[in-house]
Amino acid sequence: MNDNAARSPISWVPTLYFAQGLPFYAVALVAGLMFKSLGVPNDQIARWTGAIGLAWVFKPLWSPFLELAASKKTMVVLFQCLGGLSLGMIALALQTPVWFAACVAVLAVAALASSTHDIVCDGLYIASLSPKQQAAYAGWQGAFFNAGKFISLGGLVIVAGYLEKHIGVKPAWSAIFLIIGAMMLALALYHSWSLPQVRNVVVADRSMAGIGGTLWDVFIDFLKKPGIWGMIAFIILFRAGEAQVQTIGPLFLREARELGGLGLSTTEVGAVYGTAGTVAFLLGSIGGGYFTSALGLKRAMPLLILAMNLPNLVFYYLSHSMPTDLALITAALSAEMFGYGFGFVGLILFMMQVVSVGKYQTAHYAFATGVMQLGFVLFKMVSGDIQTALGYKTFFLWVLVSALPVLVMSRFMRIAPKDDGAKA
Repeated sequence: MNDNAARSPISWVPTLYFAQGLPFYAVALVAGLMFKSLGVPNDQIARWTGAIGLAWVFKPLWSPFLELAASKKTMVVLFQCLGGLSLGMIALALQTPVWFAACVAVLAVAALASSTHDIVCDGLYIASLSPKQQAAYAGWQGAFFNAGKFISLGGLVIVAGYLEKHIGVKPAWSAIFLIIGAMMLALALYHSWSLPQVRNVVVADRSMAGIGGTLWDVFIDFLKKPGIWGMIAFIILFRAGEAQVQTIGPLFLREARELGGLGLSTTEVGAVYGTAGTVAFLLGSIGGGYFTSALGLKRAMPLLILAMNLPNLVFYYLSHSMPTDLALITAALSAEMFGYGFGFVGLILFMMQVVSVGKYQTAHYAFATGVMQLGFVLFKMVSGDIQTALGYKTFFLWVLVSALPVLVMSRFMRIAPKDDGAKA
């Protein structure tokens, strides 16, 4: 075994999933706050950032073609570089007369690079770790994927708020996306050293027709899994409330109080998410991984689902109480972040250990994450229209209601990971 393969997963799992999460949240959330500062309406923000997110939905369609590459590690580094360059180009897009359309186009390229990176990233994770390690490190995986959200909404948005006041809105956000792009390039450089070298299985038929046939076989095998349609519905509904809260929640925090929001500045939103919120999320996510590893996914799932929906309750409370004390708002959002981090582990492991089990494990995990993103995008795209129609208070009540179906389904869903089955 070479030194590269012998490195502890702790040396690369956190940074690998941070590199997966950073561009996702740059597209899904940071771009939305940038557009908010530039005066774009909520419904347009939700619709276009949601549409760009379709790249993560359809990524399984090109996943088999990535098996033609000799090394998963090489592909990870390549797409991290491409994603970093694309995000940095937002700085140029903002200077054009058609800046909104240009930004949407560049963000779409970044989304394609990032979603393709996800495939090889997850494949490397699954191929490098045993099922027990997968469960143990799922907390680190989820924590650092979502750390991309809090680094963005925390430190970078604080910087954006400061720069908006001193150099203007467009120059401020140009600087922010240049920083995000540079971070991605730095991660690519580190991963060229730290990642284990995982070779792809040699593909017997390397023609387009052969790869297309493999894709069809993978797709049919996925649909033949016992109970697959229930699993698909479960995955989609798992994120129904979260997708809407993640989209509208930060916009609610920024909205003027006379319009039903909390009236926080860009800097205040960044401070709330970047301090106690970040700590709470990391504790929840890492704790959720070890909690599930100790208890087993089947027994842990009900609590994980309840924790996942804590953010919905928090925003319902904030929209009705309308607090002005920043300390109270920070405490409420910290509870939101802890619950989200703790609960998200359940969905990761459900897809990894229940849905994707079989001879096409990597490809089926890509299909599962595509289904997960489909649910996220569908609810995200309509969230702006729903919020505009209902107002913030009624919207957050709707979010609470939309989270109920998955709670009901969990009572009847068969959750039997491979390890659990072995113990039975």
